[in-house]
Parts: sequence; structure tokens; C-alpha cells
Amino acid sequence: MVSITLSVPDAVKNQMNEFDEINWSGFVRKCIVKKTEELVWKEKMLKQLEMERGITDWAVKLQHAGRKGRFEQLKKKGLI
Repeated sequence: MVSITLSVPDAVKNQMNEFDEINWSGFVRKCIVKKTEELVWKEKMLKQLEMERGITDWAVKLQHAGRKGRFEQLKKKGLI
């Protein structure tokens, strides 16, 4: 495992010292791990959505084509 150094304002460090029951290093480590996992998941989902873009665009065009003229049809039947 590698080590990193963080800087916090003196006032924050003083407040952290009041809560010596908290393992601040472990807390920050868990936060970093959780955030990186979230970002990796987000990137994976964005790539998957990009791969599916062609299918999505096709489905939207198909839906628009199916609705084309529908308003006029309903209007002629007196439903609108």
C-alpha cells in the first residue's frame, strides 16, 4: 500500500484532535476507496451507454415514425 499526505487547515486539525477515537487515516482511506469505486462504475456505465447509442437512436426514430400523423388520425376520429 502506498502513502499519501494531505493538508488541512490548522483549525480543522485542532478539531480533529478533539475526536481521538476516530482513526482519521482509515476514515479518509475508506472515503477515497468508495469514491474511486463510484467513479469507476460511472465510467463503465457511460461506456456501455455509448456502445448502445446506435440501438437507442434507432428505437427513438422508430417511435417517432410510428407516431407521425397519429394526432391527425385521432382528430379525424373525433377523439381530440
